[in-house]
Amino acid sequence: MGRAYEVRKASIQKTGAMKAKIYSTYAKEIYLAAKNGVPEIDANVTLKRIVEKAKRDQVPNDIIERAIKKAKGNDNENYETVYYEIIGPKGSTLIVKCLTDNVNRTISYIREANNKTKTKMSGLGSVSYNYDNLGIIVIKNEESEKLFEELLNNNVNLIDYEIEDNEITITIDPNDFHKTKDIIEKVIPKANYLVDETGMYPKERITLDNEAKETFVKLIEMLENIDDVSAIYHNVILD
Repeated sequence: MGRAYEVRKASIQKTGAMKAKIYSTYAKEIYLAAKNGVPEIDANVTLKRIVEKAKRDQVPNDIIERAIKKAKGNDNENYETVYYEIIGPKGSTLIVKCLTDNVNRTISYIREANNKTKTKMSGLGSVSYNYDNLGIIVIKNEESEKLFEELLNNNVNLIDYEIEDNEITITIDPNDFHKTKDIIEKVIPKANYLVDETGMYPKERITLDNEAKETFVKLIEMLENIDDVSAIYHNVILD
């Protein structure tokens, strides 16, 4: 099996076990995309893609519309994306992505989770060098040869392109993410996205014994309960 298959199977713990958390995260992302660009879906490709994904995840239209309307007004909320690197038990590592308007608040919550699980926050780069920053897109296997040719002809930085179990898995440089989706939708107008993510993917994964695994899962659960946390990437194989 190719690199893309292994990457796609890597554990990426998206926050939002509860719908309210999912909605809150999307509302922030939509607001930020609209605030940092034109607050119109058809004129802002980043906003357009986030809204498309939010709708696929069944985020209600009124939440989407409120976030865009908020960005059009005089609201001056200043969200920023920050990453924290954590060393867990027995060689486990995590990269925690946060979307926050108060970094001091966010980091205090994360440190609290570290203290309660006897794990520690690490310096920038000390964990992430073992991860790849990638875009992963998985669609149903349609027009695979034509799509591959179009991606090459448009100079997409393809890292891997794999066809398996009636699915196409495309691994790309994140900078080509929007361009790749434009090409896909040109070749396959009603593409069925099974995965469309950019994120940090571990180069290698590990297993933990029962005690270490219990601590690791507790840490994940505590981080997921922090409202500012939008995604957690790690190198542990979980059931």
